Order: sequence, then structure tokens, then C-alpha cells
Amino acid sequence: MQTAAVHYETFRQGSRTYFNSTRFFPEPVRSDVFLLYGFVRVADNYVDSVPQDRAGFEAFVGRYYQALSSGPVGDPIIDGFVELSARRGFEERWVEAFLKSMRMDLSKRVHATLPEALEYIYGSAEVIGLFMARIMELNEDASHAARLLGRAMQYINFIRDIAEDNRLGRTYLPISETTLPDLSEETAGKHREEFRRFVQAQLDRYLEWQAEAEMGYHLIPKRYRVPIKTAGDMYKWTGQTIASDPFVVFDRKVKPNRARIVFTGLFNAICC
Repeated sequence: MQTAAVHYETFRQGSRTYFNSTRFFPEPVRSDVFLLYGFVRVADNYVDSVPQDRAGFEAFVGRYYQALSSGPVGDPIIDGFVELSARRGFEERWVEAFLKSMRMDLSKRVHATLPEALEYIYGSAEVIGLFMARIMELNEDASHAARLLGRAMQYINFIRDIAEDNRLGRTYLPISETTLPDLSEETAGKHREEFRRFVQAQLDRYLEWQAEAEMGYHLIPKRYRVPIKTAGDMYKWTGQTIASDPFVVFDRKVKPNRARIVFTGLFNAICC
């Protein structure tokens, strides 16, 4: 499979919202986002597989450092990211933070407090916002909003994926903020009001971060703002759907369909 096709398929299979929103980017930004997403998705797949592929992840990291120091290693995902990183001026400490958070998933099961969750989120999501800001060649003034948007999107994923994370034996939401011993469906069913209260409190936190991130939208040129705002709008739709019935997280993975994403993108192209 050709290199571009590898990145396209990795992205298409990995994320409906991001993939369809990204298609509103003009070239060459769209291709660069595919290079970025391919790298982070493949790394994430190693630690999210059942059973986890620790050896595969460490080999992936090893090939990354080899490519960084010695040149292409014949892996289109890694080679593409290393080339992108050099061309767009990514900071190595951002990559280190990302790999650190991925490695956390190999050993840390419960992020009991908000500071613990935020430590993980910085590497798993906030730095993705910083990568994106560099791809779009935004000024440094946009860095804070970029980090917050990554944080907000990751947090709504934590809420949406409660049931999936239960199956993986993980808790990303700050369980210390509730009297619930865990976030299992059985526990939630026995303590329905407390579960609703806890989920709503996390949704409120997400909305605060999302609103603050949106204050930086004006720093993004319109040709890039459309896909960013579209992805943000879809995550807000996810949050609203869960807010109407928090127990939906045990029934299905709340995601907008492709038609909703495309319609929202077209609307934003006209209005935003």
C-alpha cells in the first residue's frame, strides 16, 4: 500500500469525527494532519489492544528514535511523522510527553484525582493541540487555546468511553470526586442520582474548557477554522446527548454520524 494510503486508512478507521472534519482542511494541511494522526493512532493502538502489546509499543518507540537519529526506517507511519516534525518544527518535549502518556496506559489503571487526569491529558491530548497549531502555522498566542481544546476533547472522550474503559480496567475520570466506588454499570444502577451528578459535573468541567478554547478561534484563519470548529461542535453534540441521559454511555458509544459532521462542516464554511 502506498504511503499516503496507509495514513488515509489509519485515520479513516480510527476516528469518524476527526477524519470527516479534517477533510475540510485545504491541502497540504490535510495531508499533514493525516501524518500526525497516523503516528498517534498507531501508538495508541498498541496500548489499547487486548491484551496490550507492550513489546510492540516499545519496538515502535525504538523505531521512532532510530528514525530521529539515523533517518528513515522503512515504516511509513514513523518516517512520515519524523519528516513532518522536522518540517513543522514540533518540539521534541511534546513527543516525549505523548509517549509518556501512552506508556502510562501500560501500567496506570486509575487516575483518581483531577491532577492525575490532567497529567495524562497533557501528553495524550494537549500536545496534539500544539502539534496542530504548528501545522496550521499559528502564532504562539494560540498555544493556550490549542492545549485547552485538546484537553476538552479528551475529557469528553473519557465521559463517552466510561463503559469501554471499564472493560479495559481503566478509570480516567477523577473518581475521588464521587462517593461511587467505581464507574461500572452495576454501581451506577445502584446509585443512579450520584452517577448522574458525577457525570454532569464532569460535563460542566468539559464545557468550561471548551468555552475557553473557543475564545481562541479568532486566532485561526477561516480556511483552518472550519474543520477545527466542526470537530468542536461535534464533541459538544456528544456532550449534550450524554447530558440528556448519562446512562447512554452504557448502551452505546455516542458519536455523530458522517452526515451530521459533513452538514455541520458545510454550515460552518458559510457562517463561521
